[in-house]
Order: sequence, then structure tokens, then C-alpha cells
Amino acid sequence: MLEIVLSVLSFLVLSAYAEEPPDYFNPYAPIFTDKEVYSWTDKVHITIVAPSWNANKYGIDSIGTQGGHFIKISTSKHSLEPYKLTETEPNSGVFVGEVTLTGFLHDVDDDGKIDTNPRTVGSGPTNGFLETERDGGLTISFEFADGVVLIHSVMISWNIGEIIFSEPVYLVGESAKIRVIDPDMNLNPETVDRILVEVLSDSDVAGILVDAIESEDDSGLFEALISFTQNSVSSGNRLFAIPGDSIYAKYEDNTLPSPYSIQDELDIQAKSKIESDIPCLQRISIEDVFVADSFGKPMLEPTVNEQIHIAGMIKNNQNYDQTFVFIIQVKDQEGTVVSLSWVKGQLASNQRLNLSQSWIPTELGNYTIESFVWNSLQVPIALSENSSISLLIQ
Repeated sequence: MLEIVLSVLSFLVLSAYAEEPPDYFNPYAPIFTDKEVYSWTDKVHITIVAPSWNANKYGIDSIGTQGGHFIKISTSKHSLEPYKLTETEPNSGVFVGEVTLTGFLHDVDDDGKIDTNPRTVGSGPTNGFLETERDGGLTISFEFADGVVLIHSVMISWNIGEIIFSEPVYLVGESAKIRVIDPDMNLNPETVDRILVEVLSDSDVAGILVDAIESEDDSGLFEALISFTQNSVSSGNRLFAIPGDSIYAKYEDNTLPSPYSIQDELDIQAKSKIESDIPCLQRISIEDVFVADSFGKPMLEPTVNEQIHIAGMIKNNQNYDQTFVFIIQVKDQEGTVVSLSWVKGQLASNQRLNLSQSWIPTELGNYTIESFVWNSLQVPIALSENSSISLLIQ
């Protein structure tokens, strides 16, 4: 009989504890979110610290759906109410839940297709989906007690994307990592999203389109890895680029914040360079510069008004093609340039090439013949040490 009485008393005590109402006169229930500003398709993690609503210290409590004490999660045009949050563990007094924002109908990559699935549905704690606009806010309200409503608001906004190369300069044989940071393109926080990035070089202005893959389900950080080729055409994630080229990565942002309109787009661009692992002045060698006759035989005693040929050999020290300009400059003994000529061309991998240019001296004297190899006349970069020989015209 005593055991039965004790059991009944225990039941009554536990029942009374479970039904103990919150302390309405001390409404301590701060509302927290994991961010202060969200993009339109983010996942919102909500925490309410409400020890007064910890009704059963031995079980998992919930809040937000009790009559007269609803939790409402809303944007300017849509809302979820009531929405349930559940306790993290027995007796914690901390209640959590999440809502996935679903944006509005919009083509985010300018391909003529809608990329979003806006909807408002769910009752909590993790199955909520809520439509949003581009700009505005999200409000979480909790009717803690009669006449006591606790509110927390955060902003919703699109962002201007950012694109960067992992390095300012890449050497031949290295790969380049491209990163795009755009939270607006995290369209589904439950899966890895992807975006298109255009990559081009000075030598291939058509370039390639590559997929940049989101680093994690909900990161908004996208990465693409590309390699470079100097001997074949661009294809896939491989870009034709030769040393000295600038390389460019471009991302078209179609989710721009105010004051841009929803229909506006903006090309976001990053720039890097590719260089040879061979020092610039060692990429081409100038060999055997000499003065020859029209048959290519060396002239030992050239004379005034006699046509001579300044001959030389250049060699590509690289394993890929190299455009070049071979320049011959003749100076008299006063340092005045009396002849200047050049030959443009392209050297294949490790190719040697014989070149010559003609000159007719009109006066006696000592002359200096200087040879240069540049990559171009427009943006001259020396590819070899200069060569210089002396010549006496009798």
C-alpha cells in the first residue's frame, strides 16, 4: 500500500512539473540567428534561449505551436505560422530550428531558364521553406506570453560577386585555381551548386568555359582548376597561353543588389599572368652573328657601297613555340644609328633558325652591329641577352 502511495505522489509531482507554466513576468527568451544578413536562398538557423519553457527536464520540449504562443517566421509577403522549434537536449532550455529561403522566380545565369523554386511550406523544426524578395528582411516573432511578443529581424540582400586567381603569376606547368565568392549562387543549401566561369588569355581570346564547383553544400564559394598548354588548342579545362600572356577569368553576376535592377548583369573579372620557368633572357639564344656575302660566306674585308648580309642564328630554349622579333641595329663610331631592321616570326619548340638582313655601308669607319630578340614590337620584352660585334668598313 505504501509503494502505491509513493508512486502516485511521484506521478503527481512529475505531472505538476511538466505543466508548470513559463514565467510570464520574466520574459527571458533571446532569439538568435547564425547570420545578420542572408542571401535570398540561404538556410537560416534559429536559436531561442527560453529556460522558462523547459517544462519537462527529462524530455525534449518544443515551443512555437502552443495556442496563443506561436512562433512566426515571415518576410514582407510570406510567412510560416505556427513554426515549431525543439529543445536541443533534455533540460537545456535552448530551442532550435531552421528555415530554407527559396527566393523568387529568376534566371541567375542568363540562359533563358528559371533556376529557382520559390515556395512557402513547413511547420518546423527543419522542414520550413520560405519565399523571399531580393531585398528586405526576415522577422522571427515569439509570443512568449499574453501581450509579450519577442522579435528578432535580419536583412536579406543580394551581393556583388568576387572572382580571384589563387596566385598573381603562374609558371609553365603549373595549374591555376580560380575562386568565385557569391552567396547568391548557393541556390540549394542542401547540395553542391556550380556556376560557369569564362577563362581566356592574350593568345586565346576565345578562351574556355569551365564549371566552378561549390566547395561545400552551403558555402557560396566556388572553385575551378585549369591547366595551361603551349603546344595545343584550348579544350575542356585546358587553356592555351604562352609565357608573358595575361590570363583572365570572368564571371557574369545576374544577382546584383540595389541600386542595380533585378534585370541588370555585371561582368566580374580577375587577372593573372603566366611566365616561363626559364628566366626571360635565357628563353632564346643568339648564336654566330657575322657578316656574309650574298652566298652566305663570311666577308673578311667589307668595303663602302658593297652590299653585306648580317647573318645570325637564334635558338629557342623552350619546349613550346615562341613568337619573336629579331632586330639588327648598326651604329657608327659616333653612336648614331645608321641602319635598323627586324624580322618577325615564330620558333617551334627547341628550334634553331638562321636569319640575315642586308645593309650597304656608305662611309668608311668602325661600326657596331647589335642584335636583339624581343617577343614583340608593341610590348617589347627581351628574350635574350643582346649580341654585339665590331665591323671595320674600308
